[in-house]
Amino acid sequence: MPSRRRRPAVAGGLGIFIILMLVASAFFLDSLPILGAGSKYTAEFSEAAGLKASNEVRIAGVKVGKVTDVSLDGDRVKVKFDVKDAWVGDQSTASIQIKTVLGQKYLSLEPKGTERLNTKDPIPLERTTSPYDVIDAFSDAGRTAGDIDTEQLATSMETLSAAFSQTPDNIRASLDGVSRLSQTIASRDDSLRTLFDATTKTTKVLADRNQEFTKLISDGASLVQELNERQRSIAALLTGVQRISQQLTGLIRDNEAQIGPALDQLGGVIDILKNNNQNLAKAIELYSPFVRLYSNIVGNGRWFDQVIVNAFPPGLPDIPGYREPIRTLGVDPVRSPGA
Repeated sequence: MPSRRRRPAVAGGLGIFIILMLVASAFFLDSLPILGAGSKYTAEFSEAAGLKASNEVRIAGVKVGKVTDVSLDGDRVKVKFDVKDAWVGDQSTASIQIKTVLGQKYLSLEPKGTERLNTKDPIPLERTTSPYDVIDAFSDAGRTAGDIDTEQLATSMETLSAAFSQTPDNIRASLDGVSRLSQTIASRDDSLRTLFDATTKTTKVLADRNQEFTKLISDGASLVQELNERQRSIAALLTGVQRISQQLTGLIRDNEAQIGPALDQLGGVIDILKNNNQNLAKAIELYSPFVRLYSNIVGNGRWFDQVIVNAFPPGLPDIPGYREPIRTLGVDPVRSPGA
């Protein structure tokens, strides 16, 4: 009996463990070779040139994978990368390319060969190319120029010019020019140092703002795409307007015999209205008091006030006793019948 009670607990624990393993493996589906991570290759370079893990791998400008690792292997750099849904030949070449003006890199592949490249065989150093980093070159040039003793250089040039003072005129003139050039460089030493310092700071600021510039370029691409969409919409609208104008033109041509007399009659109506313009204005002017009076009458809601005058005779004063009629039909009102 105790063993039977423990079995459900063991099964429940095993089920929870399996569920946890499935949840954990869901975060690493891209790394599983069977589920679509792609084929894993290796390339050898003379230098990394700023290439980092997670950088893109492209073939003919299309992203086909990503760099997984960049490490030093003796006198060369070993770059490991994944390629998905793309063919890589046994004579393929690889190069590190500059993706943006701010120095972001990507790995470019050029598939060559007749057979597929074995994943165990790296692309050798002879078929790889590293880029020339302009930013590092300028930084190195700035540091080198900053380390030069310009005053000593100017003194050396002056000594050299004095030593060759007895040489022919053309050589002496050239040396004098070199001397003046060295003096000019020495006099501009502070300016050159300031310029190189500013260049270094500008390079650092641009490198720090790499993501912002990348987003700006992406937003610019979205803006251009939206403008293209608007352009296509406007072109479709103009095409529709052109079709409507063609339909209207055909309609007018088909009904020209009926439209002509109708337009003539409309012109006659307009002439009549022009001739009676003053009468219409007078009628509107006279209609205005009626509208105001009628508005006052019916302005109490769903009913209006109306007075009927002289519908009944005026009331007579109450006088007691009998009164003779003022007039009797057929009788002289002056004389009575018995007179």
